[in-house]
Amino acid sequence: MKGLLKFILLRTFGPNMPELQEIRSTLSRIDRLEREIGLKQLQINSLLTITQAINENVPAEDLFKMYGAFLRFEMAIRKMALFFRENQIWECKISSGVDETLFQPDISSDLSRFRSTQGLSDDSHPLFREFDLVIPIMHKNTAIAYAFLGGFRDEDDVYSKVQFVTTITNIIAVAIENKRLFKSQVQQQIVNREVELAAEIQRALVPGRMPSSKGYQLSGIYRPHFAVGGDYYDVVEFPDGQIAFCIADITGKGVSAALLMANFQANFRALVSRRPALEELVREMNEAVFRVTQGDKFITFFVARYDTAARTLHYVNAGHIPPFMIMNGVITTLRNGATSLGWLPKLPFLEIGEVKISAPALIFTFTDGLTEARNSHGDEFGEERLAAFLKEHENDDPETLNSRLIQHVELFRGREPWPDDITLLTCKLF
Repeated sequence: MKGLLKFILLRTFGPNMPELQEIRSTLSRIDRLEREIGLKQLQINSLLTITQAINENVPAEDLFKMYGAFLRFEMAIRKMALFFRENQIWECKISSGVDETLFQPDISSDLSRFRSTQGLSDDSHPLFREFDLVIPIMHKNTAIAYAFLGGFRDEDDVYSKVQFVTTITNIIAVAIENKRLFKSQVQQQIVNREVELAAEIQRALVPGRMPSSKGYQLSGIYRPHFAVGGDYYDVVEFPDGQIAFCIADITGKGVSAALLMANFQANFRALVSRRPALEELVREMNEAVFRVTQGDKFITFFVARYDTAARTLHYVNAGHIPPFMIMNGVITTLRNGATSLGWLPKLPFLEIGEVKISAPALIFTFTDGLTEARNSHGDEFGEERLAAFLKEHENDDPETLNSRLIQHVELFRGREPWPDDITLLTCKLF
């Protein structure tokens, strides 16, 4: 249509008429405006397409491809690269117009110097100098993406292109960051649920009712440092009046420790119900732990069996903090035993401890979270303070003693946090 109009005007006014020159200028402006309007319409359509893809939850990989195609074909940008962070490393997600080998070195440490849009023509970095400028996409003063652009033509309206690319990059970057945050939130919810289940398992494993008879009284406290911990204690009564009790500290924390603890408890209950000799029980427990951990984790373990008729206590201390025993006013520690369970497939040595209960006796077992509690001066509560407390309260019943001890350590540590799980198992033998 415009070509026909030009032909008519030439025939009517001639090629050199002033009116024709003005008309030509006007038509040229119309052509330029039409191209600009077409480009803007193309950009808006692309923006709508990308926005719709985001709303439809298109995978990040497809968004990167759409972004690259938009810059290459519709914005006519000959060189581009888009970087996103993955596991603390900045990775190029889409690029064009640049030798791929330039992307192989890790440039994570080099990107931090870019805090705003800036030119790269004088940059010394071999990759960066391939581009004309970099556009950091910032969120709360933290970069979430970097767009590199280059290969602009002399006739390009660089400012308008950069402005629009900045807008579209922001939209893509925020959408992908939101995807990442949502995925992280879902994963955290799964982890939280796993921890809740592990905590429920642990609560089910710890004895809810402590046995008591004319020959013994017991009381226990278990306080995991976090939702789940690696401590364990158990008590098993037998019909003939004998009793077995144990305490253990499993290396590691969290769900893995809880699962190992559950496995340990199942093995202990299964073995002790057969009532093997104490040496056989401990050796089989060691083999069971090693089968699961292959030496990567170990368990300190104290187990004792008390015969109320014979008034004899047999025990094995497998690498655990030696329990305290007070009888006839004398305090001793129960040390005989073996190495921690799970270090080796076979225990290199094992010694059974034996104590004749000639008078009412207090046996106090615990894990190191108790004695490692510190006050504001950095002093540990320690075993000396613990021994002094036990001698002062040896006539308390087990439940009262445990309660008073926790209060005593609470006052000692003040506002300082507990360093680890806290487990106490106190036994009075008569």
